[in-house]
Amino acid sequence: KNDIFFTVRGSAAASLALYCLGVTDVDPMPYKLVFERFLNLERKEMPDIDMDFQDDRRQEVINYCSTRYGREHVAHIITFGTFGARASVRDAGRALGLSLESVDRIARMIPEKLNITIDASLDESDELKSVYESNPDTTRLIDNAKQLEGVTRHKSLHAAGVVISKEPLDEVVPLEFTSRGDENGTVMTQYAMDPVAALGLLKMDFLGLVNLTVLAEAFELIETGHGKTLRLTEIPLDDPKTFELLSRGETVGVFQLESSGMTRYIKDLKPTSLNDVAAMIALFRPGPMEHIGSFIEAKHGRKEVTYIHPVLEEILEETYGVIVYQDQVLHIAREFAGYTLGEADIVRKAMGKKVPEIMAEEKGKFIKGALERGFERELADSVFNLVEPFAGYAFNKAHSVSYGLVSYWTAYLKANYPAEYMASFMNSYMDKKDRLIAAIADCRRMSIPVLPPSINKSTTKFAIENGVDGTPSIRFGLAAVKNVGAEAFSSLIESRKDHGVFSSLSDVCKNGDLSNANRKSIESLILVGAFDEFGDRGGLLEICDKIVSLVQEETNLRNSNQVSMFDMLGEESSNSLLSIEIPASATSDQQKRMWEVELMGISLTSSGHLAKLMGRLPEDVYVTLNDLQASSKKRAVIAGQISTVVDRFTRDDRPFKVISLEMMDGSVEAVVWEDTLDRTNGIWDPGKLVQLHGTVRERDGELTISVQKAAELDVEKLMISEVKEGNKDLDMEHNSTPRDEVIYTGRRSEVEDSSAHLNSGNNLQNNGSRKKLLLYLKESNDVKKDQIVLDDVKRLLLGYSGIDDVALEIETGSTVVVMDWNPVKVDACEE
Repeated sequence: KNDIFFTVRGSAAASLALYCLGVTDVDPMPYKLVFERFLNLERKEMPDIDMDFQDDRRQEVINYCSTRYGREHVAHIITFGTFGARASVRDAGRALGLSLESVDRIARMIPEKLNITIDASLDESDELKSVYESNPDTTRLIDNAKQLEGVTRHKSLHAAGVVISKEPLDEVVPLEFTSRGDENGTVMTQYAMDPVAALGLLKMDFLGLVNLTVLAEAFELIETGHGKTLRLTEIPLDDPKTFELLSRGETVGVFQLESSGMTRYIKDLKPTSLNDVAAMIALFRPGPMEHIGSFIEAKHGRKEVTYIHPVLEEILEETYGVIVYQDQVLHIAREFAGYTLGEADIVRKAMGKKVPEIMAEEKGKFIKGALERGFERELADSVFNLVEPFAGYAFNKAHSVSYGLVSYWTAYLKANYPAEYMASFMNSYMDKKDRLIAAIADCRRMSIPVLPPSINKSTTKFAIENGVDGTPSIRFGLAAVKNVGAEAFSSLIESRKDHGVFSSLSDVCKNGDLSNANRKSIESLILVGAFDEFGDRGGLLEICDKIVSLVQEETNLRNSNQVSMFDMLGEESSNSLLSIEIPASATSDQQKRMWEVELMGISLTSSGHLAKLMGRLPEDVYVTLNDLQASSKKRAVIAGQISTVVDRFTRDDRPFKVISLEMMDGSVEAVVWEDTLDRTNGIWDPGKLVQLHGTVRERDGELTISVQKAAELDVEKLMISEVKEGNKDLDMEHNSTPRDEVIYTGRRSEVEDSSAHLNSGNNLQNNGSRKKLLLYLKESNDVKKDQIVLDDVKRLLLGYSGIDDVALEIETGSTVVVMDWNPVKVDACEE
């Protein structure tokens, strides 16, 4: 068929090409069958079947299908990625040898819209159009990029598509192995989704829905914390707390109801049934959206429900006279025009395509059928015009109610088990910064503390932690920290179960299994405060290399089953190991906030203080993104913390900055133009708290603020005002000192050789009325020799029994560790 275009890749392409050219000395099977099927193609497509599963168990469904129907009958579907506008510009610039900076600058001028073209960008962006028309290099770049745009760039697996066939797939469609290289030999079709459907094959969309994973994990946490086993089918659908939560607009983390627009509408609707929730989900889309106001007004009796004809009352009664579902469109076509449901669905699809010729034809059929059933032409015209806007956009009712049910379940858990639900929600979105920030802010609103990461208390995921009074809080998960993967500290958490709480940094290195952790992950945990109980972050950061070295040595010792000098000192001494020498340091709160915002997306260490500080600002200063979105003001004053600063230039090379400002529940983009920059120089640094005055604009659903005035917040002044109102804890914590004192800050005596060695010299330290004997030793590679030295030292010291302490400074490899030798007490003297 001349109107069918298809591509066969790899060896299939070679065989089929030869067959088409008439070369007979090759065996084109099974590709001949593919070719013949295309020649005899009847355009009868199987319906798509979409199914949602927990996103972390989707692969189980695919494995089940392979087992149930046979591996040769099941395959993934290929998809072909194409050059978009920005990718075209960047790749064309690379090929033309232009500088990366200049090309990137042009690419960023393309508006961030889904599927936008270069031509559309030139129409929308005056800046891009000006540079294109005035700069020959840019003209050449854009013209070349246009030729790349839309061209296939790469292949990959379709996000959800799986094909299941009656015949073995290699007899029907060309296949290839995926790049995953798994042991099961996963294959995918070499045809994309539409050709696969055109062949008459059954295409299933197995979609991973993260909210179902959230529900499953929340159930586990509820069973662990409350001893109660919940099942979805047992959740009551008339829970007052759930509808009250939705009516208050507390929809952060609630499926389908989180956007600012939907939150506003659900508050106005004040739903009282699952049908209300399902209807709102169906209405909140282009076309039906303009009828949301009528739906809400009719529900609350503020508007009389009317129908064009009594026949419509039975069909539209449940939705207050508003067409909401596709099903209603089908039933109206059946009742008015005598269509079967199958014929009505064809009309619905035709309406959705908005092709004038098809619309005119279908309208004629509709009116003819209505006249035959005794309706007047004017009424038939009115009904068709009423139905038409909905046909292409409306959800079917089954879809809407299914999604509405998931929305209700998530709202039910948030209303009745808020800590468990929010913890599971944050676990599912730990790699989505904005969602995480909004969730943490919502936890604060619900008085659920979110505690900072701790090497002694955190697991890899967000976890419930009950206080002394039983009040639940949520402990930040280690895997949610940037540069720390889920596996990096899983072995340490397992070793913590056997060892118990780590008493010191050295205890962590010695008894915590950090074999999967690297320097970057350890450093990141130091920066966000996971090691705060052992010392100040600045001091810990200075000795990060020593920590990593000691971890590696301990790991090697464990793997080789060797005994170290510390093991020879006995269990009691091992437990007395205090700390690696930590330099004295006092990291500022601002520095901590900067590190935490960079690595966690939000600051938790000073979050309570920050919330109180923001609370001291005037009421007309917006500190939450939610309040800013709800406001209709075109000019506003906002406050928050700078997280990122990007320097850019206008088309006439004038500088401006794009700031990402973290508010209490999310981030907003602020643009600082040249004239404002000149007046506010020196405040645009990440981590600083600022107050901005500017014009608020909404573009593609996202808020931006064009800054006219800016000032750094006077934190000290705000803190003083807080203290005056009785909050002295804030001031005390702000001026806190490192929790652990430095054990030993003197210079270590040189070691004469590599064997275990006891230095002479003045090794006494005064501790008030008591003294401490400090001994320097170096571990050798000879375990027996080290044991003899330790035994000799211990025997000698016991001859001078007294009340003074003994400490050891042991050099092991490239690390020096200081510890108290508690079992040994001496009468310290020069001898």
